[in-house]
Amino acid sequence: MKLSHVVLLLFVVAVWGINFVFVKTGLLEVPPILLCFFRFFLVSIPAVCFIKRPAVSFKWVAIYALVMFVLQFVLMFKGLHSGVSAGLGSILLQTQVFFSILFAAIILKEKLNRWQLFGAILSFSGIAFVGFHLGSSASLSGLLLVIAAAATWGLGSVIVKKMGKTQSASLLVWGSLIAWPPLLLLSLFMEESSPVLLDVHHLTNASYGSILFITLGSTVFGFGVWNWLVQVYPLATIAPFTLLVPIFGMLGSVLFLGEVLEPWKVVAGMLVIGGLCFNLIGAHLLARREKAALNRSQ
Repeated sequence: MKLSHVVLLLFVVAVWGINFVFVKTGLLEVPPILLCFFRFFLVSIPAVCFIKRPAVSFKWVAIYALVMFVLQFVLMFKGLHSGVSAGLGSILLQTQVFFSILFAAIILKEKLNRWQLFGAILSFSGIAFVGFHLGSSASLSGLLLVIAAAATWGLGSVIVKKMGKTQSASLLVWGSLIAWPPLLLLSLFMEESSPVLLDVHHLTNASYGSILFITLGSTVFGFGVWNWLVQVYPLATIAPFTLLVPIFGMLGSVLFLGEVLEPWKVVAGMLVIGGLCFNLIGAHLLARREKAALNRSQ
């Protein structure tokens, strides 16, 4: 990868890690689905008036929006709202790497090797370790919701790859435009959100700041860069960079939310991140093997 692209990815994972702190802060006053609505409404309006629709089938844009934006973020925000801490949520969500690779192998026929499989087993042992500590920082429902969000992120990355070359900013804005109406309807029917919609001036500056960071930092910058790089590099190369997200997420939760960094969280994080490291090694070895095979054939 180019050095400039590596630096961009590092900025993205730092923003995504700290984003868990802002989400937890926003959820103190705003219901989870409504917080998702604000996120994508503000991304799409008024930007959709100035950015052309993606040069791909509208069907693919709609599928991407419903999977990556509606389903993933409803699951993740509900999971965090159900008691999963910011630091722990940042760890659990990184299992999206293995869901990305699994879906890429099934749908895109990308190859896997034993290093990647071992990495997946090691990381999911970290998830199992979290399961033994349910009740202290997480609930079973919250745990399952965040893991389901990770699976939808993996599927969404494959959908981006399947669409081929398209402008990441256009996909982000138009995907957000498609996402916010169903999110608003879900919020109105499933949450007591009407008073918030009609009387948003009661929100504190912390909530406004959280919505702003979630919108501009995590969504506009984060997913804009991510979608672009996913189209340039194989998923097995890009996805492992998110192993740094839990580091920023856990540090942010300790510094800004006062969460206790319990030893079992450190162990679970090391297992998940260790598995991601093995996956990164596997992806590198697979690329070298394919390059060597290509050189022999020429």
